Amino acid sequence: MFPPVAGGTAESDSDDGSGESAGGGTPPAEDGWVRREVAYRGISRRLAAHYLVNLGGELVDANDPAEATRVDGDGWRAALRAEKVTAAAAITLTEVSVSFAGEEAVLDDLLPKFKQKAMRAGG
Repeated sequence: MFPPVAGGTAESDSDDGSGESAGGGTPPAEDGWVRREVAYRGISRRLAAHYLVNLGGELVDANDPAEATRVDGDGWRAALRAEKVTAAAAITLTEVSVSFAGEEAVLDDLLPKFKQKAMRAGG
């Protein structure tokens, strides 16, 4: 399966209930929480963390957004990762993926706000 790009999403409707991170950068989830994943090209992990802080989150594992890989908010948690991807023969872009875990209603409200901040016009 190809990873979601340019604001694409991947959804999972339930968690295993363990409360533990499943590896691969997924945040721990509480019982009844759902997971969502989004990916955007052309922004940095620092900006993604900054946007999540502006939406009510707190950096968990760093004081500097550029170093952050976890941001937690009220009813949600997010794990961030960035990688270089090839967009064309000689063009590479940074793709930032954010894995969310949270209450479904909270994520339904949070993700459109995050998307609005994270979307970049091409060109």
